[in-house]
Amino acid sequence: MVNREFLLGALEDLGYEYACGRLEVRGFGGNRTEVEIRVRTKNPSYDIGLRRVGGHYEVVADWWGINETSEKEFVGRLVQRYVYRAARAALERDQGFSMVEEKVDDEGRIHLLLRRMG
Repeated sequence: MVNREFLLGALEDLGYEYACGRLEVRGFGGNRTEVEIRVRTKNPSYDIGLRRVGGHYEVVADWWGINETSEKEFVGRLVQRYVYRAARAALERDQGFSMVEEKVDDEGRIHLLLRRMG
C-alpha cells in the first residue's frame, strides 16, 4: 500500500476511526511505536498503526490486546478495500470507465461492472 488517499479511504470504508500525524500506537506494558496513522480499537490501551517504510505503508500493532479482529483479518480487509479504491480510481479517472454495477459475493469478493464512456 503506497497511496495515503486510498489507504485512508479504505479505513473509512471499513468504519474505522483514525488520526493522522506524528503519532504513537500503544501496546503491552506501555510500549509505544511511532506511526503516521493511528486506528482506534475497542481496547483503549491498544491501537493499530500504519507507518511508511520505504515507499509503502506497513501495519503495526500488539495484536494480543486487540480483540475485535485478528492481524490476518484486518490486513486482508484493508488490502481488499485499498485495491478496490486504487482500481476504481485508475479505471474511472485514468481510463475513462464509469461504474455500472458492484456486487459482493458470498465469499466477500467484489465484482465490478464498468463501462467505457465516449
